Amino acid sequence: MDQNTRRETSKDGAAATPQGAVRIALTVLALCFTLAVLGRGLGDSFTVFLKPISESFGWDRAQIVSVYSLTWLASGLTAPFVGRLFDHSGPRIVYALGLLLLGAAFLIAAHAQYLWQFQLSIGLCVGIGVAFIGIVPNSILLGRWFGPRLPTAMSVVYSAMGGGVLALLPASQLLIDHIGWRGTYQLFGFTALGLLVPLLLLPWRLFAAGSPHVVKKTDPDFVDGGWTLLGAMRHHAFWALFSTFFFTAVGMYAIAAQIVAYLIDAGFPPLQAATAWGFSGVVLVFGMLGVSALDGLIGRRPSVLLSYAISILGIVLLWLLQYSPNIFLLTGFIVCFGSMMGSRGPLISATAMRIFQGKRVGTIYGTISIGSGLGSAFGSWSGGLIHDATHGYNALLAFALASVVLGMIPFLIVPALRR
Repeated sequence: MDQNTRRETSKDGAAATPQGAVRIALTVLALCFTLAVLGRGLGDSFTVFLKPISESFGWDRAQIVSVYSLTWLASGLTAPFVGRLFDHSGPRIVYALGLLLLGAAFLIAAHAQYLWQFQLSIGLCVGIGVAFIGIVPNSILLGRWFGPRLPTAMSVVYSAMGGGVLALLPASQLLIDHIGWRGTYQLFGFTALGLLVPLLLLPWRLFAAGSPHVVKKTDPDFVDGGWTLLGAMRHHAFWALFSTFFFTAVGMYAIAAQIVAYLIDAGFPPLQAATAWGFSGVVLVFGMLGVSALDGLIGRRPSVLLSYAISILGIVLLWLLQYSPNIFLLTGFIVCFGSMMGSRGPLISATAMRIFQGKRVGTIYGTISIGSGLGSAFGSWSGGLIHDATHGYNALLAFALASVVLGMIPFLIVPALRR
């Protein structure tokens, strides 16, 4: 037996003990948390870069926001294919490709001179890179270690999304102030590529194998609904959930793409504006946990509708901020709007899993979730067009408000979602 075989046997032996499996599971959780922080933070960092880049080139808001739109469009459309690559090639290839794409994208953006170069690098490549280190591969990997405790592990990873926004948005503004936006993108690129080396050296065969103590048991009450993707697409609940994802994302991202610029235009200093929006990552965690807890107390439909009401209140507070820019309205907006940014996702996902339960539920849900990527892209791009056409934010906020209301309507009128 050679040295490598003895080392691998030793690792598998460690995983065979309960204590060893717990240690490895926590290591995998920490890894997924770190990658989620990096992916979400880098993806949303463009909200801080938007204003300095547009001022450097004299581009209007719709042109520069198109980059952000492409990021989330690419991420949403790529996500359904990431799981297939994960199953075929394993986590090492998926995560390494993600870091490679992110590193190359930011280095290209650091020297970009034309809009199409930003759309290709920060738009397409960053969006695909975020999908490769995001929720889909993390959920598959964690499922092999946490089994029935996967929802708890995923809540930790979802909280990392907020942590990424909190950490990287203020850091991005500080770096831009000191070394400029090109220097900051260059630093991001070298950091992502530098992380490739330790990532490739991790014991991926052990991580991918999963815990020998996670035993998949068949629920005796489980009934395979026999759903196919084509059959699901003929059901009204499929398009109701798709439209909820789409219109909600339109409303939220029409605002999110320009929020830092909006706060600066309202009179807040750039660092304060970036830091304030960064704190939305903190309140998002509490919002997600709160709405999930309410689901068990008052039911899914009332919980979802309450979350929409809080989002609408946040938009109203943001509208008032332009007339009275003060810390109280700003705090209220961050708490109301920021806490609800992703709070409905787990409940809508659970609703889809309940309605379309069966062997193909993953494929069906993945297709439904494309609505979120399309909505994020359309909302941010439309928001830029509206700002340019009106030279203000009132029409943009009205558009976002109407979209959020449209996202709520299926839970009011569709029978399958009212139960």
